[in-house]
Amino acid sequence: MSVDNVTAVAPASSRRPWAVRGSVLAVAAAAGVVLLAGPASAHVSVQPQGEAAQGGYATVNFKVPNERDDASTVKLEINLPADHPLTSVMPQPVPGWDVEVTKEKLDKPLESHGNKITEAVSKVTWTAEKDGVAPGTFQQFPVSLGALPDDADQLVFKAIQTYDSKEVVRWIEEPKEGEEPESPAPVLALTAASGDGHGAASDDKSAKPAAGHGDDAEKASSEQAAEDSSDSTARILAVVGILIGLAGVAFGVLSGRRRTTS
Repeated sequence: MSVDNVTAVAPASSRRPWAVRGSVLAVAAAAGVVLLAGPASAHVSVQPQGEAAQGGYATVNFKVPNERDDASTVKLEINLPADHPLTSVMPQPVPGWDVEVTKEKLDKPLESHGNKITEAVSKVTWTAEKDGVAPGTFQQFPVSLGALPDDADQLVFKAIQTYDSKEVVRWIEEPKEGEEPESPAPVLALTAASGDGHGAASDDKSAKPAAGHGDDAEKASSEQAAEDSSDSTARILAVVGILIGLAGVAFGVLSGRRRTTS
């Protein structure tokens, strides 16, 4: 038999790189999906419209995402910090939701604009009139707060989320340095007061801001659009990662078969 008539068969070692490359692509894609899936997990959070300055007033949004595929959120309870009582708490009406403001007497009265304050809001509760927050959606609940404390850099609001399946999720774990709570409470970061010793929104015109109007509403809308865009991008990249992984596996398998049959 002449050498010309012998069909060369590629050794197994020459076929391995293709399979290995496919496996590497698959593993990389899976890792990318895991990394991108992290930020997608959502919990009740709070963000100011603009900024929340120490000693001033601010309008904040409590964002409530629905994390269930087969139930709707029908109730939200926000507990205000007892160590920093707020003299002014005004929720903005949300269509389709009833709101209840609960007040409690203070152990130590507060002074506000020359007035003696003996009670403060301890809890705000929203209850859905009908459908609530459906799966795959979220709802924002705006509240005007003040005066914010001038001796703290953050406020912690403990939230309780109730689904129509009777499931209750308690977002009440306070943040600890170096630890990531499983059910973190919403935390509002406070910025430093302005040079006049008051918050950025402490003048008479903005002491009781109307949530959802003017520049604050436009800024909040822009921030929300940016956040939604970021979430959408993460999901798209996750899908792309999965497709790349599948393509890598298929390429490795087909390459191995071709080398075997050649």
